[in-house]
Amino acid sequence: MQFLYSFSKRRSSWLLLLAFILFFEASALFFQHGMKLPPCVMCIYERVAMFGIAIAALVGLSAPHNPVIRWLGLAGWGYSAYEGLMLSIKHVDYQLNPSPFNTCDLFVQFPSWAPLNQWLPGVFEAYGDCGKVVWMFMGQTMPQWLVIIFGANLVALAIIVIAQLVGIKAKKEA
Repeated sequence: MQFLYSFSKRRSSWLLLLAFILFFEASALFFQHGMKLPPCVMCIYERVAMFGIAIAALVGLSAPHNPVIRWLGLAGWGYSAYEGLMLSIKHVDYQLNPSPFNTCDLFVQFPSWAPLNQWLPGVFEAYGDCGKVVWMFMGQTMPQWLVIIFGANLVALAIIVIAQLVGIKAKKEA
C-alpha cells in the first residue's frame, strides 16, 4: 500500500489515468467518425463522464504532492466514474429491455451555461438510438464495456483511496 500511496503523489500516476481516458475518448471518436457509428444521448453523457475523469486527472496532475489537490482529484475521479457507471448500466438496460416506455431522450440536455453540443457538435451531438446495438466485441456491447471500464475505475480508485488512508496512518505513526 505504501507504494500506491507514493505513486499517487507522483505526476506519472495522474498522467497514466489521463492517458487511459484519452485513449477511451479517442476510441469513441473513432467509432463515431471513423466507423460512422452514431452516438446516442447516453453515449454522449457517458462521454462527458469520461471527460470528468480526465478533468479530475488534470487536477491531480497539477499538484499531486498537495493533499488537498490530490483529494480533489480523487473525489472528481470517483464522482465521474460513479456517474458514468450509473449511466452505462441504464444504457445497458435500454439495450437489453427495449420498450417504447424504456427509452432515452431524443436530444442531449446540457445546462444553458455549458451547451457542449452547440460548442462542439462533432463530439457532443447525439443522433443515434440508445436501444440499438451497433457494435460488439467479445460478446459485449459498447455500454457493457463502459460498465466494465467505469467499474474498473471505481475499483482502482478504491485501492488508491485505501492506500491514501494507510499512508496517512503510517505517516502519523512514524
